Amino acid sequence: MKIRLNVIILLFTLSQTAFADKAIDFELPTDKGTIKLSSLKGKVVYVDFWASWCPPCRESLPWMDKLQYQYEDLGLVVIGINLDSDKRDARKFLKKMPISFTIAYDPDGHIADAYEVDVMPTSYLIDRDGNLIDTHLGFNPKDVKPLEAKIIRALVQ
Repeated sequence: MKIRLNVIILLFTLSQTAFADKAIDFELPTDKGTIKLSSLKGKVVYVDFWASWCPPCRESLPWMDKLQYQYEDLGLVVIGINLDSDKRDARKFLKKMPISFTIAYDPDGHIADAYEVDVMPTSYLIDRDGNLIDTHLGFNPKDVKPLEAKIIRALVQ
């Protein structure tokens, strides 16, 4: 019994990423070609599903742009996956709010379905080994500091 208890304690003390799920790979079109998640191994990736008609998404985009600028030298890649059914709606919106991170397009929602996106925006934090380490639903400015702390933790591990 004592040995089993020690094994259970050991399992609970291992890092959370030891048991993390692998992020679902995707390849999606961008305005500059395509982007494939698995090609970013070795980077920390923040994937955000958004749409131009979503008010909280509009709030989150400038914050993600700041993240990309601030942490890209440490290995952060931000990918915004747009879910507008017509890419022209996203492009029109982005002309008013230019951003520097990669925008990919999933107009049919196949990747969003694979990630089980039910709330807009929904974001996923993926570590350097391709493990899904955090999910965040919606966007509220009060969540910025805790989210950024998780991203920094992933970058320095």
